[in-house]
Amino acid sequence: MLSMPDFFNSYKDEIEHELQKIISDSAGFPYNMLRYHMGWQDMQGYYNSHRSSKFIRPIICLLSYQATGHLYSQILPAAAALELIHNFSLIHDDIEDASAERHNRPSLWQQWGQPQAINAGDAMFALAYIALLKLRQSKVTEGKILEAAQMLSRACLDLCEGQALDIAYENQLDVTIEDYLDMVTKKTAALVATSSALGSYLGNADDKIVNCFYQFGKEMGLAFQIVDDILGIWGVEENTGKPTKNDILQKKKTLPVIYGLRCSKVEERETLVKLYSQRFMHDSDVAQVLVALDRLGAKNYSYKLAQHYYHQALAHLDIIEYKLGQQSYLRDMACFLTKRNN
Repeated sequence: MLSMPDFFNSYKDEIEHELQKIISDSAGFPYNMLRYHMGWQDMQGYYNSHRSSKFIRPIICLLSYQATGHLYSQILPAAAALELIHNFSLIHDDIEDASAERHNRPSLWQQWGQPQAINAGDAMFALAYIALLKLRQSKVTEGKILEAAQMLSRACLDLCEGQALDIAYENQLDVTIEDYLDMVTKKTAALVATSSALGSYLGNADDKIVNCFYQFGKEMGLAFQIVDDILGIWGVEENTGKPTKNDILQKKKTLPVIYGLRCSKVEERETLVKLYSQRFMHDSDVAQVLVALDRLGAKNYSYKLAQHYYHQALAHLDIIEYKLGQQSYLRDMACFLTKRNN
């Protein structure tokens, strides 16, 4: 398992600086919540050096723009917009999933309550589009900014559809692997794909190449989510920043669980169905779920599927490299997403 390559730190520092210009210059109560969520300050408002994100989506955007032969600093506002949209979704997801922790700290709604957390998430969403307009300072045309906004809006709609399916599947036992893939394509892969496509679009790549970047990001996003599902069950809490048993307690239909329900023999399936048919999952049930999933090889199956999408992503990257030249940083990012430990 890998941690993010050290040489991405320069990208992360510049993205964070851009985000701080958008958020930290604003005073007032909602912005205190946003700065807390981003890890820049504690509950009392004092400075905190805790970085709350890996900035995967904005880094993919910058790398894709850089692949077209431009300096990535020109589109930092677009990268910031992607991160703001991602964090808007996280704030709302934590409320909807009743997740009490994020990045080893109490989640926003736990600190300020659900109504204020909703306000904070909505503010994050609005700031994303304000960030996009800052592309004017880099002399990006109004037409390109409008198209960028449309790309981001379509990704947001996909994200909302995916989250709706995720919640609906919590109380369904007949979810198929195809249902799961449709859900995570919308909930996770769509924004990763848009990040990659947006960078190449702003770099003036032609439509066919932009589509290759989109497909590259989509396959990476699927691999990323499957690995996230694995870490949500078998990961180390200190690395992932959230309790590993939460996905099971919330009866989330993550890939290992769906595989267990669909591919188990009678005895294991009866055990899983009984556990997931309860109105609430209890701490004592988690161990039984883990035993059943381990016996079925659900973890190994999930890793193999993540590797499949990783190699699909590399196939699209081969086309991009044929047209634009070697893109080692994009390969490094794809490798990290499928072999990470957090």
